[in-house]
Amino acid sequence: MNLPRMISELVKAQNEFDSATYANCFTENAEVFDEGKTHSGKAEIESWIDKANKEYHATIEPVEYDEEANILLAKTSGNFPGSPVILKYHFQFSDGYIKSLKVTG
Repeated sequence: MNLPRMISELVKAQNEFDSATYANCFTENAEVFDEGKTHSGKAEIESWIDKANKEYHATIEPVEYDEEANILLAKTSGNFPGSPVILKYHFQFSDGYIKSLKVTG
């Protein structure tokens, strides 16, 4: 599967539970929407993913990528009810970095 560089780096950082590298995939003013909440800016994104990593230990296994819509379909496994689940990761990019990520079921 041919993923954009930032998505590949994000998946790798998530699977290594590396919150700082994960946050560095985003623009300074990026937003992440997950589990009904919006997290704004790199510092808040890093704090959110660090807490989520400690609580859920979630890993991402890419299944399919829609290049036109920038949507990654991925099997997400971890310490949460219903694991594993297939989630959709909706990306928007700016200058090669992720400016928006929305995670949906």
